[in-house]
Amino acid sequence: MKKIICSFAFLGFLTVAQAQEATVADSTSHWKSKGEVSLLFNQSNFSNWTAGGENNLSGNFLLNFGLEYAKDDWTWDNKLMASYGLVKTKNASFEKKTDDRLELNSILGKKATGKWSYSAFLNFRTQITKGYIYGKDDNGAEIRTENTDFLSPGYLTFGPGMLYKKDANLKINIAPATSKLTFVDDFYTSQNGYVDGSYFGVDANKSMRYEFGFYGSVYYKLNIMANVSAENILNLYSNYLEETKNVDVDYSLNIVMKINRYLSTNLSFQAIYDDNAFRGLQTRQVFGVGVNYGF
Repeated sequence: MKKIICSFAFLGFLTVAQAQEATVADSTSHWKSKGEVSLLFNQSNFSNWTAGGENNLSGNFLLNFGLEYAKDDWTWDNKLMASYGLVKTKNASFEKKTDDRLELNSILGKKATGKWSYSAFLNFRTQITKGYIYGKDDNGAEIRTENTDFLSPGYLTFGPGMLYKKDANLKINIAPATSKLTFVDDFYTSQNGYVDGSYFGVDANKSMRYEFGFYGSVYYKLNIMANVSAENILNLYSNYLEETKNVDVDYSLNIVMKINRYLSTNLSFQAIYDDNAFRGLQTRQVFGVGVNYGF
């Protein structure tokens, strides 16, 4: 069922992309779209290497698509980001993920004054495939335990606020009355699944957690030098209902160093602090040479 849903979502995305491509020639269109697909590759191979090492091969897929609408005092900015990566090492029993992310951001704005607009935003985040915790059995063989999946967890955050938009490269949204829903499959919170009593903040035998609080987001993109750009995305959330001082932080940095139209060196870094998921700082870094296609 999940594969069917993903397939329909992908087909819907292609339909939107094609529709937008068809309207590019129409100078009266209020829609603008821009997207890029990247494939990153990394390989290490050793033979009689006395310093040690293990043969490995990894690949990452990245999708970044933006769709914008502007007419009179209204704007509607949408951004879809997806990434997925695997690594295979010679002596490992399983392929392991190096990246897994699916995120949609949408902000509707109605001009208030100057560069400020009244806004309504929506943010959705989840992962694409199952996630595992790896370990060893009594014989030293590698084993894995399923820990996460598509929509387990899934986060839906939305609310009214104020949007400051200097230009396409600098946007700040402040939403002091934001609802946040955390979805999980109750398998992980039941006796047959996750038995710790709390799974990403969702209580035992439940499948959803509701929070109400303050949300702030910043998008800032700059050109460091010729053919080198850095995209910064920062999301902050504080729950009014409990532990207000515990601010959830999600920061992403994407640096692209273009070699030519189709080749680039890409660096992606993400840092997350969310004590409902893990009481500590989570970090992720992906670096490699990419093959890019813009549309």
